[in-house]
Amino acid sequence: MNEHCDVAIIGAGPAGSIAAALLRKAGHHVVVLEQSHFPRFSIGESLLPQCMEFVEEAGMLDAVNNAGFQFKNGAAFSRNNAPGAFDFTQKFSDGPGTTFQVQRADFDHLLAKQAIAAGADIRFGRRIDGFGYDDTDLPVLNYRDESGDTHTLHSKFVLDASGFGRVLPRLLDLETPSDFPVRRSLFTHVEDNISDDNYDRDKILIVVHPEHKDVWFWLIPFSNGRCSLGVVARQEYFDLDNNDAEVLLKLVVSESPELKRILANAKFDTAVTVLGGYACKVKSLWGKHFALLGNAGEFLDPVFSSGVTIAMKSASLAVPQVNRELAGEDVDWQQSYAAPLQLGINTFRAYVNAWYDGSFQDVIFSYKQQPEVRGMICSILAGYAWDQSNPFVSNPKRLQTVVSLCRE
Repeated sequence: MNEHCDVAIIGAGPAGSIAAALLRKAGHHVVVLEQSHFPRFSIGESLLPQCMEFVEEAGMLDAVNNAGFQFKNGAAFSRNNAPGAFDFTQKFSDGPGTTFQVQRADFDHLLAKQAIAAGADIRFGRRIDGFGYDDTDLPVLNYRDESGDTHTLHSKFVLDASGFGRVLPRLLDLETPSDFPVRRSLFTHVEDNISDDNYDRDKILIVVHPEHKDVWFWLIPFSNGRCSLGVVARQEYFDLDNNDAEVLLKLVVSESPELKRILANAKFDTAVTVLGGYACKVKSLWGKHFALLGNAGEFLDPVFSSGVTIAMKSASLAVPQVNRELAGEDVDWQQSYAAPLQLGINTFRAYVNAWYDGSFQDVIFSYKQQPEVRGMICSILAGYAWDQSNPFVSNPKRLQTVVSLCRE
């Protein structure tokens, strides 16, 4: 069966749904092909305030605000019981200072429903088998439905928002090794039963392992008395050949005095998931009549919850260029999309690298920072990694000056 649309989108996660809603605002016929059925589990549950601007741009702000998600106003850190915290309302950049912590099954489903309400044709249970071009050099996607029937979707442009599925990078041989070490994450959801009065449910908690500075835990509280719990370390840190994933997660959590205390009454009632080698890059974020959004293009690391923000930013940057191309204009995708998107990714990259070598940890747990400098760093942690009025965005190397001062 041959079908036609203006824009085909692969994946109905945050990038795909935001892009679909924005394209529908411009009046385009949009078809979204999603392999899963929603709601479905996903990680990346602690949003950053910058996300709220993209949610509002797509016309979804009221729906998100009214969904009952856990309020979030910052990030808390702990290292050997030494606390550190950033209140996102005290950031340097303009824009929202609060957001939410969400169970992605519900959040992604909500965004997809909003995109459908905006007129996007989202089709679940569709698997992409091939990508090519027709006689007029326009994109063609071949896909299968759940009955095994094959279909052909012709479009004028394709946006790949397939996340870790990385459909077009795989089909077009665009993948290239990441320059990050191979790390692995073990994670689950727990009924937390937290009774610690000092625990702030309005913030994500990031805990550094007491002996290994490059091993860290996340604890993301939800509004229903549950938490997302995970640990990240180099791949060789986990002996999965001789241990069950849940046994390993509980063991490493018990090595942290902070988490052992906070989660003393937690109930582990959900299977532990293992995800490894997730850092990824591509040779190009765009090609002839296609562009890659979010994790389909590049994923750094979960430590500062940048994934959903980068995904939404990519949708916000790409859609105006798609509109221009569909209007017959020439578009320099490298200069108008890839380079601006990469600016923020590189800002996050500098902080991820500094986290793992321990230098940014020394900043977080230092009390020597000037309030103005702390506000600029806070903006990046809040997701405003594209704000070039922030000196720590325009020149990420400034962080090393702060590191030196904090270490004196």
